[in-house]
Amino acid sequence: MSKSEFTPDYAVPPGETLLETIRALGLTQKELAARMGRPVKTINEIIKGVAAITAETSLQLEKVTGVAASFWNNAETSYRERLARLKERRRIETQTQWLRCFSYRKMVELELVPLLSGKHERVESLLQFFGVASEAQWQTAYERLTGAAREAAGLKSEIGDLSAWLRAGELAARQRDCERYSATRFKQTLSKLRLLTQHSPPDVWAEVCRLCAEVGVVVVLVPELPKTHVYGFTRWLTKDKALLQLSLRYKTDDVLWFTFFHEAAHILLHGKKDIFFEFRESADPKEAVANQWAANFLIPERSWAGFVEALPARISKNAVRDFAAAEGIAPGIVVGRLQKEKRLSYSFLNDLKHRLVIDWSSAD
Repeated sequence: MSKSEFTPDYAVPPGETLLETIRALGLTQKELAARMGRPVKTINEIIKGVAAITAETSLQLEKVTGVAASFWNNAETSYRERLARLKERRRIETQTQWLRCFSYRKMVELELVPLLSGKHERVESLLQFFGVASEAQWQTAYERLTGAAREAAGLKSEIGDLSAWLRAGELAARQRDCERYSATRFKQTLSKLRLLTQHSPPDVWAEVCRLCAEVGVVVVLVPELPKTHVYGFTRWLTKDKALLQLSLRYKTDDVLWFTFFHEAAHILLHGKKDIFFEFRESADPKEAVANQWAANFLIPERSWAGFVEALPARISKNAVRDFAAAEGIAPGIVVGRLQKEKRLSYSFLNDLKHRLVIDWSSAD
C-alpha cells in the first residue's frame, strides 16, 4: 500500500483567527488598532496575511484579546512555514522529470525510499534520501563521484542509480563505528581475511566487517541498482576512515573476494583524494595495478606459476581443490583466475564456487 497523507494546497493566515477573535469581543479593526497603538492599515494587513505578527505584536494582542502571545507566535510561524512549503511544492513540481534518472521501484524494494504514488512525493523522498535541498544540489554533491565513474567506464545514463547506490553506502557507513586507519594493521588484517575466503562469505562476513572497522576501513554491501553496473567502489570519507563498498555483482565468491582485495589495494596503494570504481573494464592504469596486487595477494606469483605449469590438459577438480587447500584459499578463487586467464572455460568447474544468496536486510 502506498504511503499518502492529505496536504492542503492553501495556507490560512493567523489574521483570520484574529478577525474571529475581535468580532467575538465586539471590537472593530479600528478599535483594535487604537487599543494596540498601531495603524489600522497594519492591523488590516495582519488580518489579510500580508504583514507578519511579530513578537512585539503578539504581546500587544495578548493584552488586548486575552489570548496568549505564544498562540499568536505559533500561528504566525505555522502560517509562514505552510507558505514556504507551498512555494517549495510548486518548485518541486517543475522537477518531476528528475525521477526518470532513478529506478525508484527498485529503490523501494531495497528499502532506500518509501513506496509513494505521487511524483511530487517521490521527488521529496529522493531529496530527503540524498540529504539535499534540490536537484541542483544533488548534481553538485555527486558530480565528482559520478564524473569519476563516467571517466572509468564511459557511462552515459547511470548517474541517477549510481548516485543512489553511492548514497546508500554513505548512509550505511555512518552507522558503523570505526577506528582510525592504519595501513600497517590493515595489511595484517588482509592476511587474516585471505584465510577466511575458505568459508562461505555469508558465514564470515560479519567478521570481515569487524576486522576491517578495527583498522579504519568500513566495508558495506549494497545491492546494485539496474543502471549501476559496478562491482565495487572505494573512497576516503575522512582522512582516517575509508569506505570499501561492494555490490555483489555476479553472485559468486570468486568475484566477491577478488573485488574486495582489489578495492583494498586502492586503499593501500593510492591517494586519499582518489575515487575508484570497479567495472568490468577500465583504462585507468591504477586499476591494472590493483588487479595485479589482488591477484598476487590471493595467490602468490611463484605459487601460481608452478601450479599452471604442472596443469594437465584436462584440469581436474581434485587438482584445484588440492592447490587451494595448500594456499589456504577458496577453490572458487582458483577457478575464477583460471577462467579469467582463459586456461579454463567459464562453463567448467563452477560447482567449486560458492553461489551467494544474500539476505540484504542483514547483510551489514
